[in-house]
Amino acid sequence: MDVLFVASEVAPWSKTGGLGDVAAALPRALAARGDRVTVVTPRYGSIDPVKRGLRRLDVALHGRSEAAGLYVADGPAPVYFVEHERFFGHRRGLYGENGHDYADNAARFAFFTRAALDLPAALGLAPRIVHLNDWQTGLGAWMLRHEKQDLAWARAARSVLTVHNLAYQGNFPKQAVPAVGLPWEVFRHEAMEFYDQLNFLKAGLVFADAVTTVSPTYAREILTPEHGNGLDPQLRHRARDLHGILNGIDVEEWNPETDRHLPARFGCGDLAGKAACKEALQRELGLPVRPEVPLIGMVGRLAEQKGLDLVSAALPDLLRLGPQLAVLGSGRHDYEDLFRRAARERPDQVAAHVGFDEGLAHRIEAGADLFLMPSRFEPCGLNQMYSLRYGTVPVVRAVGGLEDTVEDYDGYRRGTGFAFREYHPRALLTALRRALDLFRDRRAWTGLMERGMAQDFGWDRSAQAYERLFAELSSR
Repeated sequence: MDVLFVASEVAPWSKTGGLGDVAAALPRALAARGDRVTVVTPRYGSIDPVKRGLRRLDVALHGRSEAAGLYVADGPAPVYFVEHERFFGHRRGLYGENGHDYADNAARFAFFTRAALDLPAALGLAPRIVHLNDWQTGLGAWMLRHEKQDLAWARAARSVLTVHNLAYQGNFPKQAVPAVGLPWEVFRHEAMEFYDQLNFLKAGLVFADAVTTVSPTYAREILTPEHGNGLDPQLRHRARDLHGILNGIDVEEWNPETDRHLPARFGCGDLAGKAACKEALQRELGLPVRPEVPLIGMVGRLAEQKGLDLVSAALPDLLRLGPQLAVLGSGRHDYEDLFRRAARERPDQVAAHVGFDEGLAHRIEAGADLFLMPSRFEPCGLNQMYSLRYGTVPVVRAVGGLEDTVEDYDGYRRGTGFAFREYHPRALLTALRRALDLFRDRRAWTGLMERGMAQDFGWDRSAQAYERLFAELSSR
């Protein structure tokens, strides 16, 4: 299968969340299975274009041609970087700075998406699948049908839109319609209009040949008003074309047997190194070195989506239960201040690192006994899968991808973690009490850890599911 994979971020060059990881790992997994995948992404100012420079790419815009530069990082799934100084080159951020989106994001990502669809002709490619990702590329489904139909490859191609997080939709004032080169006829409820605004994600939902999300449960949830973010009517209309395919993780980067960030290595059946990682983590964070005290880890964005309002309400009662808590992340200032204050007031129990540190993220995954993810909603989630692989028992809310990846402990010999459903501090504390009680039973706890470590969350399973979808679309 020939696939054009279009994404606004690709790790390690650009990343703000799970999209960057997926855009790096899924194309590689497809390529490893024999598919021919070409990845296209912007060349932001933070990306040093040291790779091989190519020709100029002429992008059709408003009846004229605008030039873009093109660079490539070679590999099994080569990554092409679209360069445009005004839209991408001089910016420090990907989507905005200092908490504010760039005012011209509609023009920026409309241009990028058009450039991505001009790339096959420039390189002599004929992709059968155009795989679009999130709102930044949502216009691509319409463009493929209405702007590129004079090209033979485009007439034969089919489009797939993956929704990584429905909460981010790319809403812009309706004046953006002509500004980004769209005809006014698209500004209607059946197409791209959304409460009198232009909605890039809705464009993809309406015009893509298939829509995927990053977990089966999230695919069901977004059909409801509670999780549909106003787009559930369109999603229900496309329900037959909606597919939930669980993300994988990079099992080479996240492998406790080889992880370069850890002071000791370990694996299922040989957990001595995990105990050493816990001791080293406690020392690094300034916590008392006490192997008998359960250590809870949290890594990620400090945002309400992640259930931080539950953690805030439950924190005093949680600390009275006696565990240690290690937090790494950044986000809302009130949540940052919450953990900073807790660390000052209870340095024997709480350590908080506001910001991000890749090595520390790995060491928390390896050194913690439990990992806390009480998300309000979670399209897929990666940290719970990292935790399972590292023998760190997840405590999660049974929502989205968390429900698909963490099996609630049954009190006997089944389960890989602890889950709760009600979005309430009381439910969170109940799940944590269950976990802390079992922690004292070392035999049962070790069995729980080993069951989690035996799970397979590699990308090959997900790549197979995408291949089946691509084959079905290509046969139409």
